[in-house]
Amino acid sequence: MGQLTSLFVHKVLSVVDDAHDKRAILRSVGIDPDAPVNPKLMVSEADYYRFFEHLAHLESPSVDLPLRVGASMRLDDYGAIGLAWKAAPNLLGSYERAERYARVLTSVSAYEVRRAPEGVYYHLNRDGERILGRRLSCEADMASIATISGEGCSVPFKPLHLYFKHDAPGRSDVHEAFFGCPVSFGSDFDAFLLTEEQVLAPNKVGDPGLARFFDAHMEGEVAEFNDEASLDRRVRNEVSRALSQGVPKISDIASLLGMSGRTLQRRLSDDGVSFQSLVDAARRELAERLLADTGYPLAEVAFLTGFSEQSAFNRAFKRWAGQTPRSYRLQVSTAG
Repeated sequence: MGQLTSLFVHKVLSVVDDAHDKRAILRSVGIDPDAPVNPKLMVSEADYYRFFEHLAHLESPSVDLPLRVGASMRLDDYGAIGLAWKAAPNLLGSYERAERYARVLTSVSAYEVRRAPEGVYYHLNRDGERILGRRLSCEADMASIATISGEGCSVPFKPLHLYFKHDAPGRSDVHEAFFGCPVSFGSDFDAFLLTEEQVLAPNKVGDPGLARFFDAHMEGEVAEFNDEASLDRRVRNEVSRALSQGVPKISDIASLLGMSGRTLQRRLSDDGVSFQSLVDAARRELAERLLADTGYPLAEVAFLTGFSEQSAFNRAFKRWAGQTPRSYRLQVSTAG
């Protein structure tokens, strides 16, 4: 189950009617109402969606709650990430930093820049059924991006188009008025479409020295959220868990790690490894563990490591270990 920073809970509460029992609402998601706001305190994805849905029902029939949440965001609210965004040379640099460092604030969303003939897309990647809470959260995310993009960039933020995967919430004129562009619901993705000139416009306070400083700081913070495991180790762990259902796709593993498939592929490439090599490593490691336990028949070991036929498993294992699975099991049992 994913997590999000409790900062988002406080920002949602800040725009709703004070008549609501906000202290009780905070306690419902495990937040001490008397404690200071702590962005490092995380809440579960499920609790956050239930919380957002509850407030949306209290605010009904209004459809602009997530837009008001996004409009309330300021770069300073995001701590070091906000400062890294400000210090980037242009909006493209800001987006690239959000793509790399968003893990500090959430494990359920990933961001990605994609160029196309019609312009530059800035994607919000978030998987899962588009239940009300997830829909509200996605709209708040996009509204936040629009708000802080306008705050940091030296030119007005004017997207060409905005796309949402979910259906329109009854009416779309409120969204089009807020974002200042056409809004399409029921799309294949969530993304802004921007011009190249927009993303390359300089930021108001872009500073290369400050950007390097905050990048170094954020790399340290991201490392804390990686549970002291390297990216390739985390990929192998997720692949191992998925193998009994067949060999997973890179997009499946990326989603579990809170990023897009393209981002995961790029980061692995930066580290000098490929997804396929990590899949092979995960299968070999799992096979060796299962073979060491004589309670697993060879056919079952083959199935649990993602092979539909034992003969294919035998060939792959001999390629990995230089011996057959049966010989390896015998060797391990004899050594023990």
